[in-house]
Amino acid sequence: MSELRIGIVGVGAMGADHAERIVRRTSGARLVAVSDPDVARAEELADRLSVAPGAVRMIADPLELIGAREVDAVILASPGFAHAEQLFACLEHGKPVLCEKPLTMDAASSLQVVEAEHKLGRQLIQVGFMRRFDPEYAELKRLLDSGELGRLLLLHNVHRNKANGPGFRSELIVRDSMVHEVDVARWLFDSEISKITVHAPKPTGLVPDDVLDPQFAVFEMANGAMADVEVFVNFQVGYEVRCEAVAERGSATIGLGAGVFTRAAGHWGGAMPEDFRVRFDRAYDIEVQQWVEAVGRGEIDGPSAWDGYAAAAVCEAGIASLSTGQPVTVDLADRQAVLG
Repeated sequence: MSELRIGIVGVGAMGADHAERIVRRTSGARLVAVSDPDVARAEELADRLSVAPGAVRMIADPLELIGAREVDAVILASPGFAHAEQLFACLEHGKPVLCEKPLTMDAASSLQVVEAEHKLGRQLIQVGFMRRFDPEYAELKRLLDSGELGRLLLLHNVHRNKANGPGFRSELIVRDSMVHEVDVARWLFDSEISKITVHAPKPTGLVPDDVLDPQFAVFEMANGAMADVEVFVNFQVGYEVRCEAVAERGSATIGLGAGVFTRAAGHWGGAMPEDFRVRFDRAYDIEVQQWVEAVGRGEIDGPSAWDGYAAAAVCEAGIASLSTGQPVTVDLADRQAVLG
């Protein structure tokens, strides 16, 4: 296959960003179709990114796009509630798919996706946990896996957004934001999360009374280690993600800022990005490029459907803990029994 022909379902902020990425910064791939409930938005994007008239087709029905003969592979950037149906369609048509998180909206349907893919005998699904592709996170993973610092004991995480709209409820802070730290912890420790406790201090006065923001969570790993994360989605300053790994013979921290720090006029510091697309722009580029290359080889080598399911199970337990402040055991299926 000379070029991987890609269709994108959902062209809001994330999907439009991926569309631009495919057209302008990804080799070996070509954008051929887009779909979105906002037909006018999808048509405008298709026209703007077409190198020739009609080169990118707008297909109103996402399931029609997934089944289209000219589409070799799919990027799902649609809302999470639509993912299950669209993922099953990708499996039915044998289409490799890069699915933005969440895999689905609940652990039960996520497990059904895992089981359906397993029955095919071929991995087609990659979940968009892009931090695994960020150069800083990748270097941290290499350092920890090298054994230079000894066994990883603790992980401290900070995840702050500048602001979120009023529709971003307490549960979404767990499911749509904290989920990244869930995957990071599983990945860096190479262990499942067995228990989660989510605490909610007195919230910021800049959110509705029934929204719990910030939140602080503690993960207990199956291997006996622990991780914590502060998630604050109305931080007001900018987008900040930090991670400190504490091991037997030292620690390592990422996310301290790679830009230029200045000292002038009685102040010192540097710039803080406005949102995740700036901070993790390079990670998304690497993620999509490696996905395209792997699909070209007939492989998927990124976060799997199981990773998406495990994250959903942890977040489900986290939402339960949020309502009580008590530890909740993660109800995770036996991997060996599911995948053989």
